[in-house]
This record gives sequence, structure tokens and C-alpha cells, in this order.
Amino acid sequence: MIPRYTRPEMASIWEPQTRFKIWFEIEAHAADAQAELGVIPKEAAKTIWAKARDVTFDIARIDEIERETKHDVIAFTTHLAEIVGPEARFVHQGMTSSDVLDTCLNVQLTRAADLLISDIDKVLAALKKRAFEHKMTPTIGRSHGIHAEPVTFGLKLAYAYAEFSRARERLVAARKEVATCAISGAVGTFAQIDPRVEEHVAKAMGLVPEPISTQVIPRDRHAMYFATLGVIASSVERLSIEIRHMQRTEVLEAEEFFSEGQKGSSAMPHKRNPVLSENLTGLSRMVRAYAMPAMENVALWHERDISHSSAERMIGPDATVTLDFALMRLAGLIEKLLVYPANMQKNLDRLGGLVHSQRLLIALTQKGASREDAYKYVQRNAMPVWRGEGDFQTLLKKDPDVKKHLSDAEIEEQFDLGYHFKHVDTIFKRVFGES
Repeated sequence: MIPRYTRPEMASIWEPQTRFKIWFEIEAHAADAQAELGVIPKEAAKTIWAKARDVTFDIARIDEIERETKHDVIAFTTHLAEIVGPEARFVHQGMTSSDVLDTCLNVQLTRAADLLISDIDKVLAALKKRAFEHKMTPTIGRSHGIHAEPVTFGLKLAYAYAEFSRARERLVAARKEVATCAISGAVGTFAQIDPRVEEHVAKAMGLVPEPISTQVIPRDRHAMYFATLGVIASSVERLSIEIRHMQRTEVLEAEEFFSEGQKGSSAMPHKRNPVLSENLTGLSRMVRAYAMPAMENVALWHERDISHSSAERMIGPDATVTLDFALMRLAGLIEKLLVYPANMQKNLDRLGGLVHSQRLLIALTQKGASREDAYKYVQRNAMPVWRGEGDFQTLLKKDPDVKKHLSDAEIEEQFDLGYHFKHVDTIFKRVFGES
């Protein structure tokens, strides 16, 4: 985790002290269940909670033990025994390290998902507010980067709102899929521990029992989780690239908020650069990159190996922390985005009405021209305008083939900008409901 791109609440999920607290809770809840089943004394389970519930674990001591044992869970249970005393012999009975590690990881991932869902909600709120603000603000739609037909800026933001709504649904599903618990012992057979212990721990930790584990929780669950984060990151990048394009000097339809005292360039004092959206593009690449090792972690040897472990120690914190930062940055960017309707109109007018070419094409076909001829008539009048040689409407009115089918008034009618926005309300209702 890089401090520059880390927010404290998400980072705290992955701190060693948090991890050891979760490990303790898993062990202590398992002890409770074992006590109820008569496997260990009830007083032992009570003592484990009483002596370690509110303890701040000595991370340096755990690290010291691990340097000798070369085993992180043994290092922790050894330190726990130093705290609990003789009753610690009843800790971890019938369990294997993966019971603790995998269940803890899934607790952390569900907590991280909760924060990310909240982040997406903030992005959605910002997009909705700005979309309604610019619901009918005309701007040019582009295909292949070239002027196509008019849209509204509100529609551009509505596209993003719909996309992040899907992102939220996927993340909720990914959270559910990864929220499983395994307390099944070596190779997952429950030979040394009763399945009811797993059920008790799962409920206590806000998880559900893994239907069948080997010695690990199947990693297809985690692959889907990190793949979902990668798709969300792609949506972040898509919107960021749109903003970067719109802030180009030649376009300047919108730009990032530029605060008092902010500097855009160390060399050129006039610069106002899209640094936030460029940053989001880079962060999105990193989140997507974490999805690949998660997918490769699915293929483990037999009932378990630890080839997944080193990767997960990195991708768990890094992917969630990075996406958390990116989503919050995106929400702030949208909230403060500067929008320039006058420049949008200027760009709309830049091609002298060529953006209405499809309306002319359709109008000619409706008046009897073949589609092939209509396309030819419209295109031959459009190309000179593209080169800066004349006005589209004027050229159309002078074209004898066009005039055979359309009067001057009918030609002028096809240049109505408002015609393109007659279904904006319908689209908004589809995206936002009746609000």
C-alpha cells in the first residue's frame, strides 16, 4: 500500500493488528463451539475470551517468534498462549492454519467490499446530481472521436450512472460470493473437528459455511471478487478518459476544478492539466492488473498449496485500497467538475450543421429518393463544408437533386437541434426511475 493513494479506513482493514484481532476472534469463537460440544472445558473458552478480547497484540513479538518457527499462525498462537496461559492448549484444536487464514481473508474482503459499495454510492450521487443539472445541456456526441450527432451532457453523465449502478450490483454479488468461512481441518474432511464449529464461527463472523472446502476455500470465489474490482476500475477509467478529452484545449467543454494556489506545470505557469483523471487512469490499470494473479490462484495443487498466499498478501490490500482511493477521487472530481455549455455549443456549431446529415438522409428517403441516392446527395454537399468551403444548408438548397424532394422550409426543418432531445426524459426515467 502506497500512502499517497491510501485512505485510513480501508488501510485499517489490512493492518497487522486488525488481522490478529480477526484471527483471535476466529479461534475464540471456535473454542466457544468446541466447549458447547463438550470437546473442551467451558471455563477454558471463557478464559480465552477474558484474557485476550481487549489485548493489543505485540506485533514485534509475533514477528520474533515467526523468525524462528517460519510459520505465521504458529507464531500467533504461541504469542496468544503467552497471554492466555495454560488454557491456550485448547485453542486451535482440530483446526488447520487455512481455517484461520482463509476465514480471516474473507472477513477482510467483505469489510473492504462494504467500503467500496459506499464509495460507489458517493460516485452515483455525484453523477445523478450533475446529470440532472445538465439534463438538457446540448453537446456533441462523438464516434471514433469525430463529431456524430447531438447529445446532452446530462446523457453523458447518465451513461456513467447506469454503468456504476451495474458496478454496484456486481460488487454486492462478489461480496456475497466471497463471504464464506471454512473451519474444516486438514484437507477439509472435518475428521478432527465437528462441522457445527464451522457453522458457529461463520455466523459469529458474518459469513456462511463453505459448502465444501479442501484445505482452503476455493479460489474461484476470490478470482471473481478481484475481477469485479477490475471491471469497476475499467468504468473509472472510461469516465476519466471522457473528462480528459473534454479538457483538451481544442475542446474545453469541461475541466477539473483548479483550486486557488494550484500549479499545473513546473515550467509553464499557464497550464491547467487534467491531473486527477490522468491519475485515475493509471490507478485503474493497477487494479485491473491485480485480477490476473487472483485468477491464476484458482489452480492449486490437490487439497492445498501456498502458491496463492504470497500473491494474496499483496493483491488483497493493494487492489481494495487503490480502488477505494480512486472511487473517492472520482466522486470529488464529478462534484466539482467545471462545465462550459457555451463551448459545447461552439463545438456543436463547428461543422456548420453537418451533424444533422442523418436527418437530411432520412427526409429524402421519406420523400421518395432511394437510400443510395439520398446518401450521395447529402454526402456531396457535406464534403465541401468539411473542407471549410461553404455552408451545409445553403449548399443543400442549391442542389437540384435535393430540391426535387425537399423545399427550403423542409430542409431548414432538419436543422432543429431540439429534435435530438425529444426522448431525453424517457432515457432519464429508465436510468434514474421517476425521481
